[in-house]
Amino acid sequence: MTLPERMKFGIFLGPFHRAGENPTLALDRDLELIQWLDALGYDEAWIGEHHSAGWEIISSPEVFIAAAAERTRCIKLGTGVISLPYHHPLMVANRMAQLDHMTHGRVILGVGPGALPGDAYMMGIDPTTQRERMDEALGIILRLFTETEPITYKSDWFELKEALVHLRPFQKPHMPTAVASVQSPAGVALAGKYGASVLTITVPRDPSSGPSDLNALWTIAEDSAAEHGQVVNRHDWRLVIPVHLAESREEAMNDARIGGGRFLRDYTEGTNGRKAGFDGPLEKVIDHMTENTSWIVGTPDDCIEGIKRLEAQSGGFGGFLVQTIDWAPREKILNSYELLARYVMPHFQGTALSTMASNRWAVERQETLVSGRVQAIDRARQVYAERRG
Repeated sequence: MTLPERMKFGIFLGPFHRAGENPTLALDRDLELIQWLDALGYDEAWIGEHHSAGWEIISSPEVFIAAAAERTRCIKLGTGVISLPYHHPLMVANRMAQLDHMTHGRVILGVGPGALPGDAYMMGIDPTTQRERMDEALGIILRLFTETEPITYKSDWFELKEALVHLRPFQKPHMPTAVASVQSPAGVALAGKYGASVLTITVPRDPSSGPSDLNALWTIAEDSAAEHGQVVNRHDWRLVIPVHLAESREEAMNDARIGGGRFLRDYTEGTNGRKAGFDGPLEKVIDHMTENTSWIVGTPDDCIEGIKRLEAQSGGFGGFLVQTIDWAPREKILNSYELLARYVMPHFQGTALSTMASNRWAVERQETLVSGRVQAIDRARQVYAERRG
């Protein structure tokens, strides 16, 4: 079986708010969204770290998670992701251990090299060193979580002198760990090296090159794990996909038509400088992206089919994360998440199997059951008549 018996569902909250919006209101709405997801039964919410470009305005996922944890009961909260080259590893370990206790074990550590070039530029970090720094920092963080002896270590960008965490993680041996991969081999190879899970963030690509070879990415993770004596599990692999759902495909497309176009043109291409994948009018961007990329815009049934296509492309995965984008009116966005929870999640979590089986049982025996009910009613009338007589 290529999919788990119970797939995890959640969001990957960059977040993406158009530059020029009220940032205080945007952050309030992000917290509101996580409360809504907690009420709907979503499994996870991953919160990003960014420091430039004006769209992704959460600079500290740990601070945001602390606030979200106080407003929720069950949903797990992941750093999506902490950019390790920007931080001393001891500080990351200490903050995550504290959050693990404050949430009673609801945090997940997600790490990456840093996605926005402006962040590294402003800190004077050579972008060619970021992936090596991420590798070095993650190794130290995992040692700090698990080793009891003080660690002395000198790097070209940080130093430890008899360092140890005075508060060990709440989860044992530590909270789950994931490495971000933007469809390149670096992230999955590192995940394999440390036996971590993978967060694959899909990005628009040239349709002429065909669908992403997700299965090849996972093979890299498995090969790296074998090389380093680790084990990785497909069911811990999460894919991040832009999604918007409505009662009809036409309604969903119209909901996100302008917002989807602006997201691609203003952010993906205009801010991040990715090569344009579609040079048609703004109003047609969402049609093109839905037809030619992993974007899912339509009905819950369209989402189910989209997940099945991803299963075929990847060979199997275990988590489906919606990339949160402010591309529709607020009430439409909240409704989209509710539709996914009501109709898509049960399909991949088995929660509706018993109710469907019970319904089939009743339908198949309808004639017998109705006949018995009619006879019972007739008998009751007869008994009543006899008593009255």
